[in-house]
Amino acid sequence: MPRTLSEVVFVDGVRTPFGKAGEKGIYAQTRADDLVIKCIRELLRRQPQLPPEKVEEVAIAATTQIGDQGLTLGRIASLLAGLPKTTPGYSVDRMCAGAMTAVTNVASSIAFGAYDIAVAGGVEHMGRHPMGEGVDPNPRIVAEKLVDPSALVMGSTAENLHDRYPEVTKERCDAFAVGSQTKLAAAYDDGKIQPDLVDVATRHAELGWGLATADEPPRPGTTLESLASLKTPFRPHGHVTAGNAAGLNDGATACLLASEQAAADLGLPAAMRMVNYSFVGVEPEVMGIGPVPATEKALKNAGLSIEDIGLFELNEAFAVQVLTFLDHFGIADDDPRVNPWGGAIAVGHPLASSGVRLMTQLARQFAEHPEVRYGLTAMCIGIGMGGAVIWENPHHADYVPSIQTTTDGAA
Repeated sequence: MPRTLSEVVFVDGVRTPFGKAGEKGIYAQTRADDLVIKCIRELLRRQPQLPPEKVEEVAIAATTQIGDQGLTLGRIASLLAGLPKTTPGYSVDRMCAGAMTAVTNVASSIAFGAYDIAVAGGVEHMGRHPMGEGVDPNPRIVAEKLVDPSALVMGSTAENLHDRYPEVTKERCDAFAVGSQTKLAAAYDDGKIQPDLVDVATRHAELGWGLATADEPPRPGTTLESLASLKTPFRPHGHVTAGNAAGLNDGATACLLASEQAAADLGLPAAMRMVNYSFVGVEPEVMGIGPVPATEKALKNAGLSIEDIGLFELNEAFAVQVLTFLDHFGIADDDPRVNPWGGAIAVGHPLASSGVRLMTQLARQFAEHPEVRYGLTAMCIGIGMGGAVIWENPHHADYVPSIQTTTDGAA
């Protein structure tokens, strides 16, 4: 029989401060699953009106699903976070878009009516588990020339993107990177980032016990001059440096999604509504171009154009990847709608966790900009993919809920 799909809303999102991967990083002796657990517990703490048994699914992403990032992480994290044993969970892997995929997966299930409320997020402890640890790529993918060997090295794919789009110069990338650092520093000064963060108790062999309260990777005060002299590790005389790309990082994110009806029934805030999403495949050698066709497909499916998008949260895996996106859609490098609080070049990119960071920041920005109706979160994905999610701002004058509520919040 015919059925009506439910509207899906993003209720709230949180993340740990992002750390630098390695023995000196803040999370060097912190388990990856404990980072996720901290985020889930914080979501529940922030929404006391939500009975834990109402959470019907937990989907957690990790790119390297091994050790403390393995063993069906969504289920393990759910149990350790204090959710009831009746709450199921699972793991997701779509490399950098893991958390984004966890969100779209559970949103689709909510829309279909399989359940009403779910947690989605991601974690990457690149210090404990470097990308590619323990993997065994089938040699036929290279031997049969399905891909060039450079497709398996993300920095090399960024250099390939520079080859294909020579107008995206190293100078432009460095300038974009400086802008990311500057915007993040300003956002911290203005108190924009702190509401998203969950403090994490840490322990370090040399420093002892500590408390992570702010991101570790940012380099405020970065200048064009300081970036110009950095090495290009992926190619002699190349373009990609540690200054115009995201680093190797540790961190976790989680968010709460609900049907619009369930959110209204429980008095949960609707920070934004999911409009449409898309994942596409592209040539693995230039994976950074992936957000372009993914965005085009999502816009087409939603009946919108790029001019309808008033805020962009684009993952800055590499500056060249963002700039090719902006060039394609005719958007200036310094457009204030793009990553207004900085991006991954400054804050870090713990792979599978980053998608929810983009969404959480967009939700906060929607609340500050009721004049903006639609926003976009998009990212490139290793092995040649792109992902994009379009969201609607419930604070906009033209937003129409699919349900009517009374003044006390009951449907």
